[in-house]
Amino acid sequence: MIGRLNHVAIAVPKLEAGVAVYRDTLGAKVSAPQAMPEHGVTVVFVELPNTKIELLEPLGAGSPIGKFLEKTPGGGIHHVCYEVADILAARDQLKAKGAKVLGDGTPRIGAHGKPVLFLSPKDFCGTLVELEQV
Repeated sequence: MIGRLNHVAIAVPKLEAGVAVYRDTLGAKVSAPQAMPEHGVTVVFVELPNTKIELLEPLGAGSPIGKFLEKTPGGGIHHVCYEVADILAARDQLKAKGAKVLGDGTPRIGAHGKPVLFLSPKDFCGTLVELEQV
């Protein structure tokens, strides 16, 4: 069902500080910041040869990243994103196997402009999983 690893998302308290680590210290190519008010985040993508790292900074009150950073003030891995060919088929198959899809189960448009869903960390070894249709 799942395809390749699309990205690993890391929550950061200050986006520019995270960008500096990847761009200046590690020499990676980093995208321009993209505000996503519908998700409560500002994101950048660190381009790697085999995948991406998504840096997430809270945007606005009630941001899920803000809540994550309350528990982990220095930041840390927030979720992993796997690619799927058909997000609705993947959702239905996972639900049939007892996995919990977060929200109402309707895909939302993610940072890449493609449909995404999130799966409960309780069902996936303590890891929040994002599925992205490619």
